[in-house]
Amino acid sequence: MTGGGDLSKKTTQPTVSTTKPNTEKVQNRNQNSPVANTILVTGASGFVGSHLLNLLDRTAQDATLIAWCRPKIRQDQHLSSPPRPKPTSNRVKWRSVDLLDGPAVTRAIAETLPTQVYHCAGVANVGGSWSNSYQTLRTNVMGTEHLLTALRNQSVATRVLVPGSALTYQPSTSAISETAPLRPVSPYGLSKLAQEMLALMSSNHQGVTVIVTRSFTHIGPGQASAYAASSFAEQIARIEAGYSKPVLRVGNLDARRDLTDVRDTVRAYQLLMAHGVGAKPYNVCSGEAHRVRNVLDGLLAATPATVSVCQDPTRTRPSDNPLLLGDRTRITRDVGWLPEIPLSQTLTDLLDYWREVVSTQSSQTTSR
Repeated sequence: MTGGGDLSKKTTQPTVSTTKPNTEKVQNRNQNSPVANTILVTGASGFVGSHLLNLLDRTAQDATLIAWCRPKIRQDQHLSSPPRPKPTSNRVKWRSVDLLDGPAVTRAIAETLPTQVYHCAGVANVGGSWSNSYQTLRTNVMGTEHLLTALRNQSVATRVLVPGSALTYQPSTSAISETAPLRPVSPYGLSKLAQEMLALMSSNHQGVTVIVTRSFTHIGPGQASAYAASSFAEQIARIEAGYSKPVLRVGNLDARRDLTDVRDTVRAYQLLMAHGVGAKPYNVCSGEAHRVRNVLDGLLAATPATVSVCQDPTRTRPSDNPLLLGDRTRITRDVGWLPEIPLSQTLTDLLDYWREVVSTQSSQTTSR
């Protein structure tokens, strides 16, 4: 069982965007900044942000790395492993910034003048958005607006990548391309559509080029247990350790989802930052749909424990598309990206991650 394992390696050179900002202030950008290449990652302590930061730490050796996290959260809480991957060097500069505080965002941008911004911050819990729609909309929309406004006001030549969601699309019974109709059916999807519209409006204004994605489901080590695959893995790990009864509670197992390893997803983001075309949405997806039931079976096959499966109505969503499948033609053509990590490896790594989390929690409890 693989997610993209049958895909061939890239054989063509990616198309590189040659769009250049032409404002006078942008031309003087390097005179105003002490650092030629400064990369900012918002939401750097989150699931996607932490994997992206780890990738940049390994590959962007000439850059200054700035990581933003929410206020009142210590960086060492998010650099521990588990729960998140940590950079191998100490060159990441952490800062607590509240994206809902417009003046604070403006000050933080003025002090760093980033050349690249990966905007990974935001509310990502689809199911939770039904009970907390206000906070979902406020964070994803206003947080993005404050960031883009601060960048425009600085007139800095900056490329910004805003990861969006495939849940902005109208439900479909076939693979979805970027030209498909948009009609979100959840508060989360609505918030991501509004975020995307803001981003597209800002692209190519005052030296700010914005690349937007419509990312399909990505999973892997470090993901919170609010999501199906990670929930299954956590429950199995706790059953193996003897902390839970051998009953695994699940929601809808018949839905089919396009799944990509988060480590492939952030690699796509890095390629899009370098070569993507501004104001042009990109699907980030594997192009293969897997039943949630098959994901569960893959995890159960990796455990020696005997586990029974119990349907739990509280784990279903008010609106759950039967199929969510993407067409990755555009991103492969423009930047040469292909998913590389098979689903079987992702599930193995995810289960091992939760085994380590459970073991660490047990050790901490014992030492108290």
